[in-house]
Amino acid sequence: MLQYKMRGKVSYLGNFTATSVLQLTYVKPYDHPSGKGYQRPVDSKRCNDFALYLSKGEDALFAPIMLNAESHWEFVAYDKSRPNLGRLLCRGKASLMDGQHRVGGIKRYTQDTNSEINVPFLAFHYLDEDEEIHLFDTINTKAKGIGTSLSKYLHRNTDEHSWIATQLITRGDSAFHFIGTLTGKRSSDRHVTLQNLYKVIELLTKSEAVNNLNKETKLTLGLVYFNAIKEQFNTEWLSYKEYRLTHIVCLNALAIAGAEILNEAISRSKGKMDYSFIEKSVKKMRNTEWSAEGPLKYLKGISGSRMLAQDLISEVIPTK
Repeated sequence: MLQYKMRGKVSYLGNFTATSVLQLTYVKPYDHPSGKGYQRPVDSKRCNDFALYLSKGEDALFAPIMLNAESHWEFVAYDKSRPNLGRLLCRGKASLMDGQHRVGGIKRYTQDTNSEINVPFLAFHYLDEDEEIHLFDTINTKAKGIGTSLSKYLHRNTDEHSWIATQLITRGDSAFHFIGTLTGKRSSDRHVTLQNLYKVIELLTKSEAVNNLNKETKLTLGLVYFNAIKEQFNTEWLSYKEYRLTHIVCLNALAIAGAEILNEAISRSKGKMDYSFIEKSVKKMRNTEWSAEGPLKYLKGISGSRMLAQDLISEVIPTK
């Protein structure tokens, strides 16, 4: 093993067997109870594809995995004349920061072939949790990309819109709880990503009166507004294929219209929020046709969202 410093951080460079990799590493999932997790769910297809790549033999080269040894590994030099060459005493597991799918593919390959391969690694002796998350985010957004939704999730404690969007997905009393995904990976049931909601929050809170409110109040407004929409159009909200209500173009339209509704709710009550006005406004939308085969069938993009929003606003606030 080689010990050296990278930008002041003690690091190790070397390789170990696939068996050792599986024994000495672990992953911090994004939904870890500590709140300091960040890894997306593993994609079995990517792991299988990498295992297939390894089966090509000696031409199947791959980059080192990246680890945070969390002070569990101790470097012991071979002798004084070679202080940077030695061995590692591993007394605990290292956090796998980059290479989750490579490791998954290596596991599949070694099990299928009953063989052993050497795995190159770069390990930092110690990074605190925030440094680890920051490095993961930098690697995956500047290089191959982890997707904007997971990146927003990682910034939820420093970015207000990311925090609100995350709350709208994770809270059980939110209309988005069962249709939202934190990691950006869509399914038939969870088709609204964190990045989608981030944009929705931007549009919903754009008026100066609302933008000046604290994030907790903005979250409450988002909950009240979209919960009222879900209650008014419950069937449409839960059927993505048959109705366009929760398609992104329509959610953005609802957010644009919602910004006008929230602004009006504040101005009518002299700076305070009139929550009953919000609910009454949503009820005025009851005649809107959300069918996938109806008038909104070909609605697309932000221009389409603005057109629909104007129709909604004219129904809710006729004087606008």
